[in-house]
Amino acid sequence: MALFAATRLLALRRSPILLKLPPYLSALFIVVGVAWLLLLPLNEYSRNTYISENAILPGQVHTYFGGSEHNIFRAYRQEVWHLSERSDHDRISGLEHELRAIGLKAATQDYSWNVAGEEIKGTNVYGVLQGPRADATEAMVLIAAWRNFEGNINYSGVALALALTRYFKRWSIWSKDIILLITDDSTYGPEAWVSAYHSTSSIATAARNISVLPVKAGALQGVVALDYPAGPWGQRFEKLDVLYDGINGALPNLDLLNTAISVASSQMGIGCTLHNMVSHSDSYSDRLLTLTKGLLTQGAGHATGPHSAFMPYHVDAITLRTVGEGWHDEMSLGRTTESLVRSLNNLLEHLHQSFFFYILLNTNRFVSIGNYLPAAMIVAGSLTISALALWVQSGKAPTNGEQSGKKGEKLEEKKMELIREGDDVALVPKSDLVAAERKIFLPAAILLAVHLAGSIPLYLLNNISRPALPLTLHAITLATLALPPTLSYHLSKLPHQQLQILQSFSLLLLGAVLSMLATINFSLAFIVGLLCAPLAFIRPLPLLFSPNPSSTSPAPSTVSDAQDFITKLAIVLPCTVLYALISPPVVLYAIATGLQGVFGIEGLGVEGLLVEMARGWVAQGVWTGLVVWGVWWPAWVVGGGVLGSGVLGRGGGG
Repeated sequence: MALFAATRLLALRRSPILLKLPPYLSALFIVVGVAWLLLLPLNEYSRNTYISENAILPGQVHTYFGGSEHNIFRAYRQEVWHLSERSDHDRISGLEHELRAIGLKAATQDYSWNVAGEEIKGTNVYGVLQGPRADATEAMVLIAAWRNFEGNINYSGVALALALTRYFKRWSIWSKDIILLITDDSTYGPEAWVSAYHSTSSIATAARNISVLPVKAGALQGVVALDYPAGPWGQRFEKLDVLYDGINGALPNLDLLNTAISVASSQMGIGCTLHNMVSHSDSYSDRLLTLTKGLLTQGAGHATGPHSAFMPYHVDAITLRTVGEGWHDEMSLGRTTESLVRSLNNLLEHLHQSFFFYILLNTNRFVSIGNYLPAAMIVAGSLTISALALWVQSGKAPTNGEQSGKKGEKLEEKKMELIREGDDVALVPKSDLVAAERKIFLPAAILLAVHLAGSIPLYLLNNISRPALPLTLHAITLATLALPPTLSYHLSKLPHQQLQILQSFSLLLLGAVLSMLATINFSLAFIVGLLCAPLAFIRPLPLLFSPNPSSTSPAPSTVSDAQDFITKLAIVLPCTVLYALISPPVVLYAIATGLQGVFGIEGLGVEGLLVEMARGWVAQGVWTGLVVWGVWWPAWVVGGGVLGSGVLGRGGGG
C-alpha cells in the first residue's frame, strides 16, 4: 500500500490540475482576507468593552473640582493668554514660575532635531508633585501641550492642567507622584521628554540634541493629555474625542481607554467619540468607517497626539480632546480628569490584564486580536502559496523533448521505470523520478541587491532638504519605473527556472515579513499586503515578436504575425500601465493628493507628506518608511523585472 501511495504522490507531482491550482488559491485567500475584515463590525465577531482590572474602580469616587476652582482656572487662563503674547524665553520662565508657585519641583528641558534641512527645537517645562503616600517609585503624568496637534495654542488645556495640579497639591491621598508636563508642541516635545526620562546615559541624549532631565520621579504608570484650545474667553464643548493611537501602531491597555470613557460618559454625562466621529449611530456602516479610520491611523504609524510618544516605552497614555459646541465646560473636563487620575492612583501594579491589541468599532465595542489577526495572515498567506508553487515548478525536471525541441525525441517522455518495495512492483514514468538541480545563488544575489537598493530612496527622502523633497520623489519615481525594464533585459537571459526561483524567494520573504509585521502592527501589514497582492499573480508577459529563423527583420512579416503582435500588445500595454499604478511612489502620490489628513494634518500635499515621513523616521522612530522602501519596493521591482522578462527577451526560456 505504501508503494502505491508513493506512486500516486509522484503522479500528483506533475498533475496539470494541481500545478494550475495555486493562483486560484491565492485569489481565494485575498478575497477571504478582505471578507474577514468586513465581517468584524458584526456583533458575532466583536464584543462589548469591560474593565478587567478591578482595582481601578472607575467613577467610584466623588469629585470635588469645582466651585472656587473655577475662578482659579479663569485666572490661569488669563495668565496663559498673557504668556502667549510674550517671547518664548519669557513664556518658559513664566510657566516655570507658576509651577514653582504651586509647590512643584520644576525644571526645563531643551531639545532640537534637524530634519529635512529644518531645525525642530523647543523647551519643555515640567514639575513633579511628590505624593504624600508615595515612595518615589511610581508616577502619573498630566500633559498639556502649549500647541495642540493642529498648531493652535492650548489656552484652556494648559490653564486646566495648572488648576488641577494646584488642586491636587492640597490632597493627601496620592500614592504615586504626579508630573505636570507642558511641552512646546504635541509631537516632538513629548518624544524628547519621554526618551530623556527613560535614558540612563547622558551621552545618548546628547547625541540626539536632547537635554537630560534634572528632576525625575518613579516608573510611569499612566498618562493623560488635555487638548482644549478654547480661547481666553472660553468655549463650551459637546463631546470628548479620545485619542489612543501610538507610534508604529502601538496601543494603550484597553482598561485605560475604558476607564476614561466610563468616567466621562457614565459619571459626568459627557459623550465620547473616536477618530472625530461626533455622530455615531452604531450601525454597520459607522462601525466599518470607525474601523477603517483606525486602520489608516494605525498603519501610518505617526503620532496622533501628545500621548503617542509614550507607547514605545510601554507607558499607557491617552489624549482627551474637546470637539463640537455644547453645554459642557472646563469644570466637566476637570472633574473627568480628576476621576481618571484618582482611578490610576488606585492601581497596585502596571495595567496588564486587558488587551494591548484590539480594534475599536465605537467607544463601547471592540474586536480582539484573535478575531482580526487572521485577516492579515490570510492575505500574507496568498503570497506564500504562490512562492511555494513557483518553488515546486522550479524543481520540475525538463523532459527530453523540452530540452531538444525535436519531435522525434518526444517519445523519450514515455520511458517508464520499475520501482520495487518487497514483493510490490509499480511502473511509473521515468520523468517523475528525476528532479531538476536548482541553482539558487544568482537569484538570491539579485534579490539581495534589489533589497539593498531600497536603502537609497529611504536615505534620500530622510536626508534631503525640504524644498528638494518633491523633486527627489519625482526622480525616484522615474528611476523606479525605469528599473523593472532594465532588470527585465538582464533577467531575460536567465533560464526560466532561475526566474521562478527569484520570484519565489521574493514572495516568500514578503509573505514572511508581512506575517511577522501583522502581530506588531496589523493595520500596516494588512494595507501593504493588499497593495502587494497583485505580485502573487505576476508571470512573464508574452514575447511581442515571435522568433522567425527565415527572417532577419524583427518586425512582423505576415498578416498573421501582425495580428498576433496586436493581440499580444493589447495584453502587454494594459498590464504594464496597471503595474506602474501600484508602484510605491505612485501610491504615495495618491495618498498625498487624495487622502489628505491621513496623518492628522489638513492639506498635506506631496511636500507635507514627505516632510512628515522624514520627521517620523528621524525624530519618532516610525518604521513605515522602512516597510515601504525596504519591503514593498524591492518586491515590486522584482515582480516588474519578471513581468517584462518575456517582452524584452526570450521570456526566461533559456
